[in-house]
Amino acid sequence: MKKIALIGWLLLVSLSPIQEKKITKTGSISFEASVPSFEEIKAKNNAVTCIMNTNNGEIAVLALMKGFRFKIALMEEHFNESYMESSKFPKATFKGKIENFDVSKLTSSLKDYTIKGKLELHGKSKDITSIAKIKKTGSDIEIKTDFNVNVSDFDIEIPSVVSKKVSKKVTLNCNFLLK
Repeated sequence: MKKIALIGWLLLVSLSPIQEKKITKTGSISFEASVPSFEEIKAKNNAVTCIMNTNNGEIAVLALMKGFRFKIALMEEHFNESYMESSKFPKATFKGKIENFDVSKLTSSLKDYTIKGKLELHGKSKDITSIAKIKKTGSDIEIKTDFNVNVSDFDIEIPSVVSKKVSKKVTLNCNFLLK
């Protein structure tokens, strides 16, 4: 009986498509929430994890909120304590799919793909659609995308004292080199 079960399992595994995964733990996400005529509000996180299943285009991203670095330490402190409540909501995640993705059609030239999925941030979830530029670099895959989010969609409160100095629409820029 054990032999039949083992043979059945081996047959099942050999017939199922092999999942090829590409990953990075050094991806970057930067954001900007600056308003003209006021101090720049910009930060970058260079320790973002991104994993992609090259068979079906599924993609997942994880960024720790305390990984974002600002030019001014006080901004970083306010970001983590007041705005993002990083102790309560320590991470942001995105889970989605690259539409019509076919790894065999990637070239060394950037090509536009649509990515759809859910961004979870500050305890809230929002559907996101973005155009990503994707190319093959040797055996690696490079993904670049930009999109905007509204702070109100994620219940991020901006105190009235600084409300004119901080944009309510934040621009995110993501770069991943998946190996």
